[in-house]
Amino acid sequence: MNVWEKNRVSKKSHDKKLWIGIGISLFFLFLLFRKIDIHKLLAAFKEMNCYYLWPAVLSTFISYFFRAVRWRYLLLPLKKTRLGNLFPATIIGYMANNILPARLGEFVRAFVLGEKECISTSAVFASLVIDRLFDGFTVLLILLFTFFTVKLPGGMESVQHGLVVGGYITLTIYIFVVVFLVILKQRTMQTINLIGGLLKPFPAKVAEKVIPLLGSFIEGVRLSSKPAELFALLCSSLVIWAFAIWPVDLLLRSFGIILPITASMFIMVFLVFAVMVPAAPGYVGTYHAACVYGLMAFNIQKEKALSVALMIHGVSFFPVIIVGLFYLWKKDVSLSEMRNKSTQEESLLE
Repeated sequence: MNVWEKNRVSKKSHDKKLWIGIGISLFFLFLLFRKIDIHKLLAAFKEMNCYYLWPAVLSTFISYFFRAVRWRYLLLPLKKTRLGNLFPATIIGYMANNILPARLGEFVRAFVLGEKECISTSAVFASLVIDRLFDGFTVLLILLFTFFTVKLPGGMESVQHGLVVGGYITLTIYIFVVVFLVILKQRTMQTINLIGGLLKPFPAKVAEKVIPLLGSFIEGVRLSSKPAELFALLCSSLVIWAFAIWPVDLLLRSFGIILPITASMFIMVFLVFAVMVPAAPGYVGTYHAACVYGLMAFNIQKEKALSVALMIHGVSFFPVIIVGLFYLWKKDVSLSEMRNKSTQEESLLE
């Protein structure tokens, strides 16, 4: 298959994912807004203390800054990159994730930094896979800590028990993935041969796609073995999520909702799982539903919970979109051009 055909197939795939995501978003919006008292929703916004907005926005950008710091440590085995390039690329990538379908922001982020630092996009993208694994590990720590410490109101014991069980299942899956990647890195050929044997019952084209993908991925994965740099990766991950959780607590307080910080951690875990669900650009509907139902677990009225969800989404997404577009303007690159280039890079990596 030539590049043009790959781009055409990739575009069709993105369009299909987009329409599926829009359908899922509309479904959740219907669930959220049915039986909502608009007057109560507007009343909740009127009671909001806007003083908390600025520190919430600042905290969000601090979280993104430390994402750039962590990314720098992940790229050290390849090249010593500049934060002056990493931070804009991070913001542009997350901006693209918020407004483009199919999580193209990951490819945008890799493409932008790759061009600026003269590193291959595939190598940069491999570092982002490890970046996501660090996120997954940190979120699981938050999940386990929260589910064992958060106190839900009476009558929610079965929900809390279900969440703990779900946490254990997720932890098991995650450990399996990490162990597999470690073995794949240390025993590459043996592992690939084993995977090839396991794929024999499937059509040949499955193995033809999976095996080269594993090989190219593991070739691009490089992680520092220096204890100080590994410690910095772990510390930056904790800082990233601390400053991602704090805005949730601030915005709860802006609506007069005073809950333990574990409640904000609980809601953040819901939000993390929400962005994994296919949805329209910006995670519209799924993001809000996760926040609303997370708050309702603390007996927060649905209208007030929805108003909080709308503000948390707004603070998390719109400032990043504005700053990301500013960085694109500075680079004199249009969003459509960036989308086309990232789609091409994605098709080449597939």
